[in-house]
Amino acid sequence: MKLLVSFQPSLFITVCLLVILMASALLCLDSQFPILRWRNPLLNDPGQSPSASFKELGMWTVNSAGRLGNQMGEYATLYALAKMNGRQAYILPEMHQQLAPLFRITLPVLSRFMASRIPWKDYELHDWMSEEYRHIEGKYVWLTGYPCSWTFYHHLRQEILQEFSFHDHVKKEANRYLAGLRGQRQNVTYVGVHVRRGDYVRVMTKKWKGVVADKAYLEKAMGYFRAKYQEPVFVVTSNGMQWCRDNIDASWGDVYFSGDGKESSPGRDFALLAHCNHTIMTIGTFGIWAGYLAGGETVYLANYTLPDSPFLEIFKPWATFLPEWIGIDADLSLLRSGTSG
Repeated sequence: MKLLVSFQPSLFITVCLLVILMASALLCLDSQFPILRWRNPLLNDPGQSPSASFKELGMWTVNSAGRLGNQMGEYATLYALAKMNGRQAYILPEMHQQLAPLFRITLPVLSRFMASRIPWKDYELHDWMSEEYRHIEGKYVWLTGYPCSWTFYHHLRQEILQEFSFHDHVKKEANRYLAGLRGQRQNVTYVGVHVRRGDYVRVMTKKWKGVVADKAYLEKAMGYFRAKYQEPVFVVTSNGMQWCRDNIDASWGDVYFSGDGKESSPGRDFALLAHCNHTIMTIGTFGIWAGYLAGGETVYLANYTLPDSPFLEIFKPWATFLPEWIGIDADLSLLRSGTSG
């Protein structure tokens, strides 16, 4: 009996330690793999019936491909199509890692462990909304492609803007930087300028029979805002900043080369553009999303491929640029003459 009594405190401590270790392990798994919480997603959606089961909802996800602009397009398209088809959307860890540091996204994360055990039905999307996408069959659908068209999600604009609302520290940093550019201006208007270069300089001419923005386009776009607003400030970001410094006229005193051009960590550049009042974009999904989030007026490079470009088979300008955006036609003369610059 004495042995039993002396052993009891040790046993009690051991049991307590085991309980603490198990609780810690579960909390760790819960934070790393939200899907393991197995909470019914309907509880956060008052528009759905609380009696519907997790199994009845199914699980939809989308490929996590490309850089920031592509990932945003994939996320928004998944969000809209899953809602349209009455399914629950999940994102992969790779997408969460790209978007969560910047935005207050709400879609739960599907761990790779769980994803590998689900009988997915692959469903390839082209880059614009089609009627058949309103009636996609399958409880476990894996969307593929590079969708980035307002035609998928513009009817949910406020929800999409909420999904892509910035974390407070990101907003504060961007606004602090922009405020520092104000100087003595009393009626400043910030215009974000995104100049996409990099691989596009070669790919557009060699593969797609197209061009990227040139000096003349940027002068026209900036001239539009200078004529319309009293004290514009142009905030230039690019993955080819040296080209921008060589080709954008900064003698007006209203141009600031602000981006760092790091494609591997584009958050700072994107936040600066999205917090401006208006947007000048060239080509690419990064600029498209900057204009969509910033609101205001967006000027874009229009008609930047030859009419027989294979690019037009997968890209529809009417489904890419909002109708109210302002297009300035590209100069295709060098392309037509068989040379490129």
